Amino acid sequence: MNQKDKNMDLIARPERLPSSTYVLSLCQALNLTAAVVSVTIAALAGEKMAPGPAWATLPYGVQFAAVALLTYPASVFMRRFGRKPGFLCGAMTLIVAGCVGFFAVQQSSFVGLVLAHGLLGVYVSFANFYRFAAVDQLPAPLRPRGVSLVVAGGVLAAFIGPWISLGLGNVDGYAPYSLCYASFAGIGISTIALVGVWRQGRGIEATPVHMEAARKAPVTAAILAAIFTSASAYMVMNLLMVQASLVMDSMGVGFHASTLAIQAHVIAMFLPSLVTGLIIGKFGFRLTLCAGFLLLIATTLLALFGSGGFEAMLIGLILLGIGWNLSYIGGGALLAKYLTEENRHSMQGINDSVIAICATAGAFSPALLQTLIGWKNTNLLCLLLCIIGFVMVWRATKATLT
Repeated sequence: MNQKDKNMDLIARPERLPSSTYVLSLCQALNLTAAVVSVTIAALAGEKMAPGPAWATLPYGVQFAAVALLTYPASVFMRRFGRKPGFLCGAMTLIVAGCVGFFAVQQSSFVGLVLAHGLLGVYVSFANFYRFAAVDQLPAPLRPRGVSLVVAGGVLAAFIGPWISLGLGNVDGYAPYSLCYASFAGIGISTIALVGVWRQGRGIEATPVHMEAARKAPVTAAILAAIFTSASAYMVMNLLMVQASLVMDSMGVGFHASTLAIQAHVIAMFLPSLVTGLIIGKFGFRLTLCAGFLLLIATTLLALFGSGGFEAMLIGLILLGIGWNLSYIGGGALLAKYLTEENRHSMQGINDSVIAICATAGAFSPALLQTLIGWKNTNLLCLLLCIIGFVMVWRATKATLT
């Protein structure tokens, strides 16, 4: 069966996802495992080696700054050389990041720790395109499910990441957290093995129905709504998740309990991915995106008016994860719906660059905001951003998206 016949077969049977989507889901699971380990230990390792408390989240912020700077160049690289070389390049960088991080923590080098997280950012700038690589070969009706399935790889990460953090966090004979960084090398090697067997799709030609829908749709408004939703949700999630780890530490919550809280948050981020694509298909983009913002608003309200104890923190992190899931996947699927073969690389690069910039702001600022304005005022700022986002998305999707 030639490529055209395969494409027509997929269009005729829109309920079926190709096997390459599942391979990318496993790649995403490894990507997010590294992310879970990173967010669990970054602020704690940074706090031990930083020159002052406000510098504790600098390594994590540098990681996202690298993502912000390199995401668009990564998309250009893959447009010219292909997805697979880009993913392999990212995986090799992850191996180097693990080695640098291990020796930095062993030698108590804060500069080395910052460098390690910068290299992690290089890896992430390529790995973030897994979800878009999955829809390169899918017709429009399957794209929400394709994005959702790849992001669902985070379910595995929600269990593997904390297991690595707890198992390798404190091992006799090694500096705390050093082996956690060393684990990134193993994750990189596993990624190379998966990418090696992955078959890159060449894309599916749009049917006349899809082409006509794309011509009639308000592409500019839809794309802007997609980018804003994903970016603002990522900023709020990153800011509150990282600062929550610092707040729990100041409350006297032990590393084991705080790690489990982050695990619950990550499960809430990715477990809904198993059905998010179906939710979008049933209720539409508008309701899905707005529901995501409402859950993020609920998270901030709980922090502002809740008891302030560990239980409230745990519930807030769970709501934060679900709200992020609906917003991030919904935004990505909405973007994929309206992209063409000609503009997909450039618009995906712009989209993920904006997300990375907002995520960087959310990663750099938690320690500083915790020092200057505190936990509740940080949530107040996030509440205002979510309200603005809700109104903007509601208005942008009013005419055509239900």
